[in-house]
Amino acid sequence: MNPTSVTLETLRQRTRAFINDEVIPREDASLAHDFVAQNRVIHALRQQAREAGVIGPGIPRELGGLGLSFRDRAVILEESGRSVLGPHALQAGPPDETNILMLDRLCTGTQRTRYLEPLAAGSATSCFAMTEPPPGAGSDPAMLQTRAVRRNGKWVIDGRKWFISGALGADFAIVMAQTESGPTMFIVDTDTPGYRTVRVIDALDGFISSHCELSFESCTVGDDAVLGQVGDGFAHAQLRLEPARLTHCMRFIGAARRALEIAERYVSGRESFGKPLGQHQNVQTLIADSHIDLYASRTMTFDVATRMDAGVSVKHESSMAKVFVSEAVGRVVDRAVQMTGAFGISGDSMLSVLYREVRPFRIFDGASEVHRSAIAQRVLKQYAQSPASSSGVFNIAKP
Repeated sequence: MNPTSVTLETLRQRTRAFINDEVIPREDASLAHDFVAQNRVIHALRQQAREAGVIGPGIPRELGGLGLSFRDRAVILEESGRSVLGPHALQAGPPDETNILMLDRLCTGTQRTRYLEPLAAGSATSCFAMTEPPPGAGSDPAMLQTRAVRRNGKWVIDGRKWFISGALGADFAIVMAQTESGPTMFIVDTDTPGYRTVRVIDALDGFISSHCELSFESCTVGDDAVLGQVGDGFAHAQLRLEPARLTHCMRFIGAARRALEIAERYVSGRESFGKPLGQHQNVQTLIADSHIDLYASRTMTFDVATRMDAGVSVKHESSMAKVFVSEAVGRVVDRAVQMTGAFGISGDSMLSVLYREVRPFRIFDGASEVHRSAIAQRVLKQYAQSPASSSGVFNIAKP
């Protein structure tokens, strides 16, 4: 399908139909944390998505995707997010989606052929390895402990990473390590000697993604493994981190909307005290507040996406959107659980799964508290170089 031949609304309807008809029916509790079963289902769905013309909304057209703008992508990723399988079925899930964006900007010709093209085609998977156990890098990337040193014309990597999403079964990892010149990213094949998956970490979420601890012990790679420029790793990482915040917003808005749809259907049919639950004012308040949260979340996300498409910095706006949306979608799913009572917290409903998937978003890609601090610091910075102003203070005339 030529994406220019259809309108965005047509593509949205096509995506929604695909999620409803093909993806949601494949949701099964037995898939949770079962990488082999998940992989089998997702690859089958990707083939169907390709046939339906909805594969790769954020992947450049020259790599086989739809090449949508961020603004248009927001509409499609919201639809995909209505199922825990949806983003991966459309090849629009983390961490591969934003790794593709970064690799497309930084890859050498050889790296493009070896890593980017298979990743975009869905025949390879990746992870982004930056977070470390204490005292290493977490919310503060400056605490990076993993080291890469030059030895005999090679780079030798030593360190430990944890909570690395998608590491289980990944074909390669993009590893952040400290060098004499500064933080640097390396592309490391997961079968490289010295690379080891220590464990899969049990986590609140993770229905469709693993969080792993990784070990690097004298893991040796060549100069061809350096991604971008030596010493510019943190700057290069921004190519994926800001888009990742935004695409998370897009997908989780869809997840919250799915939760609300389940709850609305439930309260329309379940009776209590002589009338449907949906006719009780307290329940109506929960529904109204949820739609307000979704509308505000969608509006903020659209605004940041439009700014990104225009090529302007969104560091400040993306932080605000990430904080608001992560908390708003959590409120929406929480209300949906509350409206459905025991059904909502049971294994009979997808609501309990959605609840577990949405809650960590307040931590992913920077905790809300870290973003709030950064937002305030940027706001107050404009006053740092000027003396305290008397603006807003009454002038008291002396007698």
